[in-house]
Amino acid sequence: MKVFIPLFVLLTGFAQGLAAGHDPIVLTAHQLSIATGKPSLVNMTNGTSYLPVWSLSGGTEGQSVVGLVALPTDCAAVKVEIVVTTDEAAAEPGMEDVYRVHFSQMVENAQVTERYLGYPVRTAVPTKSFVTRTIVLESYRSIVPGAPLSVRIQREPKDPANTFIRPAGLALVKVTPLAATPKPFVVEDTKGYNSWPMMQAIGDKLVCVYSRGSGHTINEDARLAYARTSSDRGRSWTPETVVANTPGFGEVPVGKGLDSKGAALFWIRRVGKEWQQDLYRTTDGVNFKLITTPKLSPAPVQITDIFTVPKVGLMCLWFSGGYAEGNDHAWGTLTSADDGATWKQTTVESGLSKAQWPTEPSAVHLGEGKILAIGRCEVWGGGTTARAQHQLTSTDYGVTWKRSQTNIGEVMGSTPTLVLDAKTGLVSNYYYQRGKGGVLRRRVVDPNFIFDRPLQWPVSEAIAVGSEDPTEAGNINATFIGDTHYLALYSGHSPNTSVLVTEAAAPSKR
Repeated sequence: MKVFIPLFVLLTGFAQGLAAGHDPIVLTAHQLSIATGKPSLVNMTNGTSYLPVWSLSGGTEGQSVVGLVALPTDCAAVKVEIVVTTDEAAAEPGMEDVYRVHFSQMVENAQVTERYLGYPVRTAVPTKSFVTRTIVLESYRSIVPGAPLSVRIQREPKDPANTFIRPAGLALVKVTPLAATPKPFVVEDTKGYNSWPMMQAIGDKLVCVYSRGSGHTINEDARLAYARTSSDRGRSWTPETVVANTPGFGEVPVGKGLDSKGAALFWIRRVGKEWQQDLYRTTDGVNFKLITTPKLSPAPVQITDIFTVPKVGLMCLWFSGGYAEGNDHAWGTLTSADDGATWKQTTVESGLSKAQWPTEPSAVHLGEGKILAIGRCEVWGGGTTARAQHQLTSTDYGVTWKRSQTNIGEVMGSTPTLVLDAKTGLVSNYYYQRGKGGVLRRRVVDPNFIFDRPLQWPVSEAIAVGSEDPTEAGNINATFIGDTHYLALYSGHSPNTSVLVTEAAAPSKR
């Protein structure tokens, strides 16, 4: 049965938003109306219980409903959740359905246009009927404060992850006004393309290594690698020093870590007529010494962060190949038993398609030979199974690996960086959601839980907001001092971008 909601009913929901302040603004099924397709407003029945829901098909595309809420003038973003249930159980464990949210705003004296097209979100359908599920479709999305917000909820039955093809009932939508995230600190904002920072703490000092050129280029001779240090947790930075400046090459930091003596190591990729990977060592963040330029085959596009693995020594991951379609993509490990003086290269996988290729991975050793890594995906569009981050796991000190797809899908070429907290044992996965919104996000998880459950990463939280330009912001790199995580990133609009640092408290045990 189709029901069209009268205007006065929508306005009732509108007034509720004005009165609710910063509490969640709730739109029930009766306060939503058809936006696209032919969804039905029905009573879902379980014995003597009757629940009004919008029935969204598991097989027909293009069904969505919409509601309007008023936002307080002092909020900067919103969180959007939906509550759904089904009168049919999943036929087997692991079946999923997929939803997304779209935003439009009524800004005074401006045309109403779709402000944000949400990413599809996949969730498991219970094996029992009439189980309530609250699904976060957007944990933080910047909005225009005070302007009425149109929220459109759509099911995505043609998404490859949508294996539950039966109808689902949308009972209500919750929109929660949120405050702005803290502003990052500036490391370098001089004229030019300041970008791709790597950051490592040496004791209580932050060392940030970055590069600067004329644009989003890696091989121009004018691109040098620089460093600054901070002794006040990123609030102020020492004058810039040059780390590497080889004539005829462009130099970019690509990885960092610590050796067994506590000195910082930085991989600098040097690109000219050939590609080289140089390893530098520093004890003060000012003076850098070239340790080695290993001869590697296949030649990596990039070598990533260095971490310590007992019985092995230093380890980092690498990847090689082109960014076009094809099967020339590979990845593997580098290990060193002598604090970085020499390295052994091992290929884990080769002959991969671009979609299978884990790039710019970040890894942590969990203990007893277990390693967890997350890699970015170079497919920047598509549904939940196309763009999601890769999960890489090893149980034998990095000898063999398993690659899986995660449910981390609000990404577009998003570089991950992991932090393992010794106190709690929790892992934080930081990444930058490029494009609309420009949000630095964090997902916190018990690594022992997620190790064999890559599709169950919890909802993200927002740490900072930057540029919405898809290629001129991101590439997060993390380190920590005590119970605080420090995140380096770059943000701006070509040809001028800035290197920034923001901080986040280490998550408490949940």
